[in-house]
Amino acid sequence: MALEISMEGIEARARELGVDLSTVDLDSVTLPAGEDFGILSDDEDLLRIDDPMELEMGFANVVVVDNLPVVPPEKFEKLENVIRKIYSQIGAIKEGGLWMPVNPETKKTYGYCFIEYNTPQEAELAREKTNGYKLDKSHIFAVNMFDDFDKYMKVPDEWMPAEIKPYTPGENLQKWLADEKARDQFVIRAGTFTEVYWNDARQKMPELVFQKQYWTDSFIQWSPLGTYLATVHRQGSQVWGGDDKFERLMRFAHAQVKLIDFSPGEKYLVTYSSHEPSNPRDTHRVVLNIFDVRTGKVMRDFKGSADEFSASGNISVSGVSWPIFRWGGGKDDKYFARLGKNVISVYETETFSLLDKKSLKVENVVDFCWSPTDPIIALFVPELGGGNQPARVSLVQIPGKEELRQKNLFSVSDCKMYWQNSGEYLAVQVDRYTKTKKSTYTGFELFRIKERDIPIEVLELDNKNDKIIAFAWEPKGHRFAVIHGDGPKPDISFYSMKTSNNISRVSKLTTLKGKQANALFWSPGGRFIVFAGLKGFNGQLEFYNVDELETMATGEHFMATDIMWDPTGRYLASAVTSVHEMENGFQIWSFSGKQLYKVSKDHFFQFLWRPRPPSLLTPEKEDEIAKNLRKYSKKYEQEDQDAFNQLSEQERKRRKQLQEEWEGWVAKWKQLHEEERPYRMELRDGEASDDEEEYDTKEVEIEEEIIRRFSNPSSCRLGIFLCLGEFQVQASRRCKMQSDAVARSPRQTVRVGGRRPTADPSRGSSEAYGFVGSIAAVAAAAAYLAWAYLPEPWLRFLGVTYYLARHWALAMPSLLLEAAAQGMVLYMASNFLLAPAPTCLATISDEFAREPAACGTATGEEKPIEDISDISIDKINNLMFGNASSS
Repeated sequence: MALEISMEGIEARARELGVDLSTVDLDSVTLPAGEDFGILSDDEDLLRIDDPMELEMGFANVVVVDNLPVVPPEKFEKLENVIRKIYSQIGAIKEGGLWMPVNPETKKTYGYCFIEYNTPQEAELAREKTNGYKLDKSHIFAVNMFDDFDKYMKVPDEWMPAEIKPYTPGENLQKWLADEKARDQFVIRAGTFTEVYWNDARQKMPELVFQKQYWTDSFIQWSPLGTYLATVHRQGSQVWGGDDKFERLMRFAHAQVKLIDFSPGEKYLVTYSSHEPSNPRDTHRVVLNIFDVRTGKVMRDFKGSADEFSASGNISVSGVSWPIFRWGGGKDDKYFARLGKNVISVYETETFSLLDKKSLKVENVVDFCWSPTDPIIALFVPELGGGNQPARVSLVQIPGKEELRQKNLFSVSDCKMYWQNSGEYLAVQVDRYTKTKKSTYTGFELFRIKERDIPIEVLELDNKNDKIIAFAWEPKGHRFAVIHGDGPKPDISFYSMKTSNNISRVSKLTTLKGKQANALFWSPGGRFIVFAGLKGFNGQLEFYNVDELETMATGEHFMATDIMWDPTGRYLASAVTSVHEMENGFQIWSFSGKQLYKVSKDHFFQFLWRPRPPSLLTPEKEDEIAKNLRKYSKKYEQEDQDAFNQLSEQERKRRKQLQEEWEGWVAKWKQLHEEERPYRMELRDGEASDDEEEYDTKEVEIEEEIIRRFSNPSSCRLGIFLCLGEFQVQASRRCKMQSDAVARSPRQTVRVGGRRPTADPSRGSSEAYGFVGSIAAVAAAAAYLAWAYLPEPWLRFLGVTYYLARHWALAMPSLLLEAAAQGMVLYMASNFLLAPAPTCLATISDEFAREPAACGTATGEEKPIEDISDISIDKINNLMFGNASSS
């Protein structure tokens, strides 16, 4: 254990050593990262887990279960097994921790029992979950903590008024929302420091609010509504809040915590840790705790192997996908769910138990997601049985577990689901196999959740083979954007779920060709979007106005890794984190694409805007403000002008200071120049003039001769080679002007004439025959398709009254294909029959083999057709490798 010394002991020791503590700056004393030299900080006194002491907990971990059935000895074991099965699901019961007293006279149980858990938290959870549990019609459990009996027994018989404590106001957790300048806050983590700033765009620089060193061990995270700032330590997690001091509000003890997650309404905090198993063949041991954020109480814990919690998610840690629990039901935090094998387990936060005490069984389910506003689950099930059972996307209503809508999908390779943040639309991106199964193409199934019967529309891109790079819904709107394409500059298309006549039908707005972007970032207020080229595109940014369908500005933040809009949609932050070793820092941009300021930070890890809670104004009030915006904007325009004037005055003072510094520097050097005048006169033989106009100027011409020297024969040869090279280049340029080209090889020279070939008189007629033939083939194909597929009334309408029976449309191509296949077989068989056998003497070649007949016809005369004979090797060599004269 670390040695703990009181402040009085430190002061006494300092007096003995003659050290004045008042002269020591304790704040400047810092410890290296990851090292505490055994000294406990004030943040560790309650969270330390080293050398835990076994403390006597009394009876806080014991519960009393009443209203049990009174049973004889022969049913005692059966009742004990039932009770143990119910209560072991909540926590681990100690060995011998279940005791049912027995009446010594009747040998029957008294109708109650005592259950002892390992921790008081498990006992409290058992009381909350099983109090009122209905075993049967006549036995409903009444569960109490054992300590409650002692507490109630100590209640005095006479009433006494309660002691009224003076009111002490707590921290104002929403004070930052009342900023007079309506600014937003952000937090950064760089090096060992964590800092909270105001984004002061008027001053074009951030304003520091709070700074602390070694505030967190790994990362920081805002709660979804911006009320709390969470830090993560090896002993657990902590949340901070308040005005500008960020006081610690609560601690959550969880050893070796790695990840945390808030519920959407900030009521609960989920912490996660994984522990390596002692046996390398086993999977990691996972521990999950769900805390009440305000009280710090453990509401439910989950323990098991990583395999039990493995499912699809965003971040993979030790084989487990994060977040494991997905919250639904809007901001009320009523439900949360996790994916299991062939099930979706939905829990309710009222009792933190399974909804209806059983999971939602869905065979082969691989993914699901909640609606952002309503308790609706969208789930995806892939194809089963090799495609015999199609894939499907289903919408399930909670808590009734009713299926609202289902869509079957065929030939599915992959599927992704995107909810619009107001829960009005759901887009399902479906990657399907082509008929050959060698490639895939992508389409979208669009669900209109708020409309009657939830209609579905199918959307395919103009080029359905394009790869989908990114998809994003417009917040609080009906538009969405898609980046698609296979090249280095993909296209970006915009679609609307409504037409210009406000009809509920998807329509295309525009397509932007060749954009250097691979990510989309909509403004939280909609209307504006940023196309970002991250990673391989080196931080290209384009600010686009979707209402006007025009680009407002372009910019670049080299090597940018993160893009984040502030919660109001007025400003955008781009950051380069420590993924890259250089250019670390962040830049702040206006919504229209103007860079406001830039901050560089070494070892930059995180940038997070502080979220804002939803507006308390009604939609009617927001519409009223939008109509009278000019009246309200006059006040802020004046404030902006005052801020601009203040900046102008500061800039004028800065420039005046720079001018005064420059004039002082010039005066100083003029004085030094004057002091050194006698020395200059001495150097000039008594000439007193410093004026250059009194000097005589003479122009001197200098001829420069460059001689190349070579120090040895090899360099001489190199120089000659270079000169010859220049000559050859010039000669080759002249040779290109000639009409004939000569190609030479080591063995043979072939001349290729440059004369234009003469026209073939039969070419025109052959082209005409080919054109007529192609037209006839197309006409025949059209007639065949009409004969095969058009209904008889349509043919009679077109005037066709006589044609072959329809079965020949299938029989004729089948017969032709069969005839072609048989013909190929007969052709190969005939070749085998005509070819001599391998043992035939005719296939043997020796000195008696037949030589080609010598023909003495003159050159230029027609030669007779030679008999079949062997070709000698010398003739082959002469034909292949001989020179032009011999050939």
